[in-house]
Amino acid sequence: MTKIGFIGTGIMGAPMAEHLIAGGHDITAFDAKAVAPSLVAKGVKIAKSSKEVAEANDVIIIMVPDTPHVDAVLFGDNSVSMGLSAGKTVIDMSSISPVATKEFAKKINSLGCEYVDAPVSGGEVGAVNATLTIMCGGSEKGFAVAKPLFELMGKNITLVGGNGDGQTCKVANQIVVALNIEAVAEALLFASKAGADPAKVRDALMGGFASSKILEIHGKRMIDRAFEPGFRIELHQKDLNLALSSARAMQMSLPNTATAQELFNACAAHGGSSWDHSALVKALELMASHEVA
Repeated sequence: MTKIGFIGTGIMGAPMAEHLIAGGHDITAFDAKAVAPSLVAKGVKIAKSSKEVAEANDVIIIMVPDTPHVDAVLFGDNSVSMGLSAGKTVIDMSSISPVATKEFAKKINSLGCEYVDAPVSGGEVGAVNATLTIMCGGSEKGFAVAKPLFELMGKNITLVGGNGDGQTCKVANQIVVALNIEAVAEALLFASKAGADPAKVRDALMGGFASSKILEIHGKRMIDRAFEPGFRIELHQKDLNLALSSARAMQMSLPNTATAQELFNACAAHGGSSWDHSALVKALELMASHEVA
């Protein structure tokens, strides 16, 4: 049994923490808003601050929305860094800036602690079913501590490289996902406007080279108009901002990533920041004056 502090118990964090409890670990939770009711019902200890979480536990896991949130959790008022002692391990499973991650790791390492960046892919479904893909950056020592915990939350677990490499891998993942969503949306919209049944077109494509998880899951969402968020558009916008700003710094172009971001921006302009990212199809539907379903 490992004493684990879990900071951030939202749509992803709560089920992830539940799997750790099921694995026999002692969990202390903290959330800037309120700890998820599902965790309270399971009897987790509730801390009053990130500092208190770090003081009481050997491993501290963070799952919050964006880079500034991680910065505040680690180094703000009553933060993790104030409660750490040498030998502890900090694991950030948020999806944030690779550049900032490297700086965060240096600061935590200077306190005698391991730092692992371990962003995830798989959305709410993956978090609930413990099938997340987990992309890790850190030392072999830190990864050895974290891996048994990751195995309770996910299936495909890879140490990509040093600190920041996990976050770089996640940015790459989000590029692939966004462009696949856009491709599926265009294909189903084209088929529908041409008069074909988009559900039957999807079924046919699932048996060929065009088959993908995006076509399987998000193609069905587009047809069923099921845009309740598993992963919100505003979060995918954040990830693509990281991709585009990093590409600009490296003096390279990501033209199709930029196009996908503009389509997300169009959805946000129509009140869709909290829609599931599969709702990118709505931006294309507006331009075509036609809905998939």
